[in-house]
Amino acid sequence: QVQLVESGGGLVQAGGSLRLSCAASGIVFPINAMGWYRQAPGKQRELVASITRGGSTNYLDSVKGRFTISRDNAKNTVYLQMNSLKPEDTAVYYCNARILYSDYWGQGTQVTVSS
Repeated sequence: QVQLVESGGGLVQAGGSLRLSCAASGIVFPINAMGWYRQAPGKQRELVASITRGGSTNYLDSVKGRFTISRDNAKNTVYLQMNSLKPEDTAVYYCNARILYSDYWGQGTQVTVSS
């Protein structure tokens, strides 16, 4: 049974930094893409950043230059380094892993940026 466990969320002032981690367990087949999504109150869930097994990355325009996604394939772990945080980055952040043709999700971690 695949499980994704996120950590690293919290409360930070605008301009600060946080690093999110997501560790996957119960992995039998290689993880293809991994990513981070976020959902703010009253808004749809959106893709923040994704990374393929080979290391190709994709970012939401509003986080380019501020966020960096990385992964450790040996540990089945994905990270999101978030710098220069803004109040509009406040949301619940969810980890995603695509294995074969299925998507798996973490429970979410709250990120709150105060102005």
